[in-house]
Amino acid sequence: MQEVLRIESMIQVNLGHSHLTALESKALSALDRALPSGSVITDPDVRAAYARDESEAEPVVPDAVVRVRSTDEVARAMRVASAHGVPVTARAGGTGRTGGAVPARGGWVMAFERFDGIDEISPDDLLAVVRPGTILGDVHAAVEAEGLFYPPDPNSAASCTIGGNVAENAGGPRAFKYGVTRDWVLGLEVVLADGRVLSLGRRTTKGVTGYDLTALVVGSEGTLALVTRATLRLMRRPEAVRTLAVHLADEAAIAAAVRASLTAGIVPRCVEVLDATTLDLLRGAGVPAPAGSRALCVVEVDGEARRADEDVERLGNALADAGALEVLVAKHEGDRERLWAARRELSRTLRTLSRHKLSEDVVVPRSRLAALLARCREISEHRAVRMPSYGHAGDGNLHVNLLWDTPDERPRVVLAIRDLFEAVVALGGTLSGEHGIGALKAPYLPLEQSDALIDVQRALKATLDPQGILNPDKIFPRAGHGGC
Repeated sequence: MQEVLRIESMIQVNLGHSHLTALESKALSALDRALPSGSVITDPDVRAAYARDESEAEPVVPDAVVRVRSTDEVARAMRVASAHGVPVTARAGGTGRTGGAVPARGGWVMAFERFDGIDEISPDDLLAVVRPGTILGDVHAAVEAEGLFYPPDPNSAASCTIGGNVAENAGGPRAFKYGVTRDWVLGLEVVLADGRVLSLGRRTTKGVTGYDLTALVVGSEGTLALVTRATLRLMRRPEAVRTLAVHLADEAAIAAAVRASLTAGIVPRCVEVLDATTLDLLRGAGVPAPAGSRALCVVEVDGEARRADEDVERLGNALADAGALEVLVAKHEGDRERLWAARRELSRTLRTLSRHKLSEDVVVPRSRLAALLARCREISEHRAVRMPSYGHAGDGNLHVNLLWDTPDERPRVVLAIRDLFEAVVALGGTLSGEHGIGALKAPYLPLEQSDALIDVQRALKATLDPQGILNPDKIFPRAGHGGC
């Protein structure tokens, strides 16, 4: 017993545990013994780097950062956390926009960025088995080198990870035609809160054995289990991609352009929309646009080359008939990439316009998108808050950005956010399309879901995580806050 206490004292001195209670130090010492040397980090600068994600959620410095490299290490860490009741927040790329990777109650951040790599790509079975810390862009490149295709494409593909995509059920521009992450996950290997390892789902395209726990975990934001492997469904890579930039006289013309894109007997792989402010940012990035253009739709089709060319011609005619000022076709891959590179950087570019930015990811039925854009303009004027918007018009998913500079503006921003969410729900929409609920949207969940439905979901979490140690204070409003 004296030897154990002596070791714990040495670890506390060496790792700088002065900020911890005796019980927390004991848990951390047990964790340090359970994992390979160097896995547990308590350096203040490192801990501070894991205190926030890419959202405006209030940073919280964890007690420790736990860098894992295998399922076994995750399981061992969770057994220690469960034994000592320590909160654990999973993190990989840290690109989340709703505070999902912020360790709200301190505890440990389990860092997955070194748990990466692709275990298998099967052209015959059209699947890939991928570790959670793998960058999505690397998955895209690896499968496309085999003539295959993994469609989900959030704009942070160069930095976000498969684990984070699964946690948030990420989407992207191609979601209109191909769906979101959940539609492409066949199976998962996960670690539960108590350290048990489960294999969920399958390697086949069909299967209805038992409950679909794979679909339940996808989008659960690290609150039900920690993903350590993902079996992803693939398809053959489309032979050709064609991109149209559709310039419009004003934002009111967006609805007709979207309708024309979706009623021409063609299924575009994406239909993007940008308002006047975000179009000006594209101009600044070198994307050509006629002087009279005050809104933009980007429409893209893919498939067999000759069919794609025919689709482009038919779409161009339909859009011109719908009143488009000009329809430009990206003639070269460089033109197309320049357009999409500027589109991918919009969120970061918007940050240069103000000191603070919140991006609210909301969805309405696509027939209501024009109404939502109009409502955003009204809220912006009423609350005196800048609210530039862009998004995935094909599936009604709009990213509404709120910009401000000084603390005295923040109360107006909070009111504008609630106005936005109330408008979205009134239009038959949902509070989040691909960014999750996390910490920032949790207080607003009762706007969309009944108390009874929230209670059922809380009970599901309690079944899999009875101590509530997996990513606490996410998704559900804290007791007493209601929907305020």
